[in-house]
Amino acid sequence: MKVNCPTCQSEVEWSAESPFRPFCSKRCQLIDLGEWAAEEKRIPAQATQEELERALPDIEEIEAMLAQQGDSFFRDH
Repeated sequence: MKVNCPTCQSEVEWSAESPFRPFCSKRCQLIDLGEWAAEEKRIPAQATQEELERALPDIEEIEAMLAQQGDSFFRDH
């Protein structure tokens, strides 16, 4: 089976003899990795940053929950 290299689009044989598959070479593999590291590529998220922040309890809520636990909570764990 042949696939196109995601970086340069050259044909690559999909087999054990192609150690960098789906890439044609280590160079193309590293270019792709660099694009992910530089956040040029990303997987779209379902939630926005604002939605994520609203879903997380804020520090005041956490402190209130801890204050309700009493001292034995901290000694028992």
